Amino acid sequence: MTKLVKWKTLKSEMVLHHRWCQVRRDEIELPNGEIIDDFFVHIKPDVALVFPITLDRKIVFVRQYRHAVDNFFIELPAGGFNPETESAELAALRELEEETGYVARGIKKIATLYDRPSKDTNKIHLFLAEDVVKVGKQNLDITEEIEVVLIPIDEVLGRIESGEICVAGTVAALLLGLNYLSPVKYEL
Repeated sequence: MTKLVKWKTLKSEMVLHHRWCQVRRDEIELPNGEIIDDFFVHIKPDVALVFPITLDRKIVFVRQYRHAVDNFFIELPAGGFNPETESAELAALRELEEETGYVARGIKKIATLYDRPSKDTNKIHLFLAEDVVKVGKQNLDITEEIEVVLIPIDEVLGRIESGEICVAGTVAALLLGLNYLSPVKYEL
C-alpha cells in the first residue's frame, strides 16, 4: 500500500474577506514536487442541522429558495454558527425554533460530517430531535422566506429516491437518523 503524504502549504493569503464570503489562496507543493500557486479554499462557518420528528411521526422540513442554483428545495432546518461562541447543540435548537417555530426538549448528535473538504473548511453537525412541538412563529433572517413542510416519516425514502429531497446534508442526516431510529440497525 502506498503511503499518502499531506500537501505542503508554502504561502497563504486571504483574497476575499467579506461578511458572507471568505476565500484563501494557497500556494502548495504536491508530494510529487509540483507547485500549485492558486489553490483556493472557501472559509465557511460550521453548520448545525437538525432532523426534527413530531409526536405523530412527521418530519419538520423547511422549503426555501436557493439563489446559487435558482430553485426551491426541501431541507431540514439548519444554519451556520461560530463554534467559538455557540455550541453545535444550541445552534441546532436555535435554528429549529427560528426557522419553524418548533422546539425540542433535547437533541442527540448523530454525526459530524465534512461538507466539501476538497475546497471548503466547514463541518456539518447532524442532530436528531424527537417529539418536537410547535410553540410559536418563525423568526426569520432578512434572506429567509421559509415554508414549513411536514412529511410523514414513512414517505421520506421515496421522496429522496424521486429527487424531491436532494440536498446532500439533508439526505445524509435523514439516512443516518432513520438508521438510528430503525429497530434493525445497518452497518454504515
